[in-house]
Amino acid sequence: MKITIETLPDGAEEEIIIRSNSLDSELMELIYALKSGRSKLAAYTEDGIVRLDCRDVYYFESVDNKVYAYCEKNVYEIKQKLYELESIYEHSDMIRISKAMIVNVEKISKIVPMFNGRLEAVLGNGERVVISRQYVPELKKKLGV
Repeated sequence: MKITIETLPDGAEEEIIIRSNSLDSELMELIYALKSGRSKLAAYTEDGIVRLDCRDVYYFESVDNKVYAYCEKNVYEIKQKLYELESIYEHSDMIRISKAMIVNVEKISKIVPMFNGRLEAVLGNGERVVISRQYVPELKKKLGV
């Protein structure tokens, strides 16, 4: 695969051109990652609304019919439902690990086996989240193990 990068003059619009014989799943994931990588999410705090980069999110959790985004130090309320976020980020590093949680795989520092086929993920900020056994195969596939 050949990669060419050109520096654009000021004010020119960025553009990505993909030339391929076929669009396989790996190439489609790359395209989705490029599209979602720059997307910002409206996050609500007591002080107002902030734009949140999804790469900063450790996990999304649904609690009492509200969805929260947990970052390294802050927690934000998100107006989308968990299934909507799962759909938006399906080709990114986000993956559902339980009925109430989506985790950013890039923020997992280690995975520890638990009883009954479940796993526990230790995140980069020290938090621990439980991966339900029905979601373990998909996580293993995402991690390549």
